[in-house]
Amino acid sequence: MTTFDFSPLWRSTVGFDRVFDLLEDSAQWTGDNYPPYNIERTDEDHYQISLALAGFSPDEVTITAEQNVLTVEGRKADKGPHQFLYQGISSRPFRRQFNLAEYVQVKGASLVDGMLKIELIREVPEAMKPRQVPIKAGNDNQKLEHKQMA
Repeated sequence: MTTFDFSPLWRSTVGFDRVFDLLEDSAQWTGDNYPPYNIERTDEDHYQISLALAGFSPDEVTITAEQNVLTVEGRKADKGPHQFLYQGISSRPFRRQFNLAEYVQVKGASLVDGMLKIELIREVPEAMKPRQVPIKAGNDNQKLEHKQMA
């Protein structure tokens, strides 16, 4: 796999630390696809992440939202000895991280029928939203008097 050296860009940019971190993280992607998940946009500012967590109970899964990173971790509780003849349902521990855009907040989560659903919403502060500036229609036909300098 090709690695990228971002150090020349560090010298000429200010404030792009997070962008470079995201690029480096995506370049080091290992291909681990457990647990499988979907990311869905339900409307303009609402999103949903769904993870297939067959066999996990809510007390075996933790969800942490810190700054712009959402982390979902799961670890099966040891429920005593089992004698499996065949074990096709994975119960290995996992850690899945999602980078969230600015102003995206976690609103809630539910685990129903083996599907963990995490609700996200983008709430842009009013001060950051685009706004129209009114144009005043004034009477600009007023005459200006100039004073003569002596």
